[in-house]
Amino acid sequence: MSLLGSVRNLLLALCLMLVLGFLYYSAGKLHMHGWGQEAQYDRLGFLLKLDSKISTELNYKNGNITEGGCRKGFASAQMTAIFPKFSKPAPMFLDNTYKRWSKLKEFVPPFGIKGQEAVIQKILGITKHYTLTSYLDSLSCKRCIIMGNGGIVANKSLGSRIDEYDVVIRLNEAPVKGFEKDVGAKTTLRITYPEGAIQKPARYEKDSLFVFAGFKPQDFKWLKYIVYKERVSPSDGFWKSVATVVPKEPKEIRILNPYFIREAAFTFIGLPVNNGMMGRGNIPTLGTVAITMALHNCDEVAVAGFGYDMNAPNAPLHYYESVKMSAIKESWTHNIGKEKEFLRKLVKGQVITDLTAGI
Repeated sequence: MSLLGSVRNLLLALCLMLVLGFLYYSAGKLHMHGWGQEAQYDRLGFLLKLDSKISTELNYKNGNITEGGCRKGFASAQMTAIFPKFSKPAPMFLDNTYKRWSKLKEFVPPFGIKGQEAVIQKILGITKHYTLTSYLDSLSCKRCIIMGNGGIVANKSLGSRIDEYDVVIRLNEAPVKGFEKDVGAKTTLRITYPEGAIQKPARYEKDSLFVFAGFKPQDFKWLKYIVYKERVSPSDGFWKSVATVVPKEPKEIRILNPYFIREAAFTFIGLPVNNGMMGRGNIPTLGTVAITMALHNCDEVAVAGFGYDMNAPNAPLHYYESVKMSAIKESWTHNIGKEKEFLRKLVKGQVITDLTAGI
């Protein structure tokens, strides 16, 4: 073979190698691009790009909405759009069918009812009511608002707007009287646990349901004492003094479904499972639990009084007291940072409406 022929063959071989290399590189880029398209969701399953197109499409599906009207199924549809794993059926409160919820029996409080079946049966045997009021149950579309206790709601004059919601959910001992201009006068549900319950009987609203959230075995024992009007030791196994009397008849008392605590913690926020036990930084706040409950049971969901601004240390921590934002200490049980991430997804995806823009 001549020298010229050898050079030509070498050049052809090099060209072939370059072409093959280019094709391999391009295939790799295309493969990466394909993977990029697949990676539309974060590690928990939430859509990464939460834009307004979602809401536009859903508003169209829920068309013929009059101004101020209730958008039936809107919250759950919106939630499913940004979190396809969302499954709507989950009753607000425990009833006599709770034993069918297999996973409730697999987890101890606060993520289930393992070990508490006997006491829960006694409680349900006397309360005998497991839903909202007959009027609210009859509504074909329910608009709900969860009232946070943050100081951000102060001086916003949202009271009348809050009272327009069908279901107004309040948390722990946050007062209403004297703050109606900003937080409204209506209370449908007050969700609390023993240490957070109002201790002065006179402060309980007459036309509201008392909703118990159990975070530890002792809490269920406390509720049994309350509904049977038995003697309560205010410091027996609690981290602070608790209410010894709740001026509510058994028919006005409900047990929050622990499913929402578990779903908020592990599915939505991504807190450590810790073998299903209460541990450091794996308990969601009651506000986030209430939002989770509402997503399953309300057609529209709004919040107010949520959000702590750590860049404003002199701002009021709560709307009803003078304690400042700087008083917040690192919580052993909560992970506020991760909760904020979750709540911001809900706001950005327009699953919930934040009246005070604090999230």
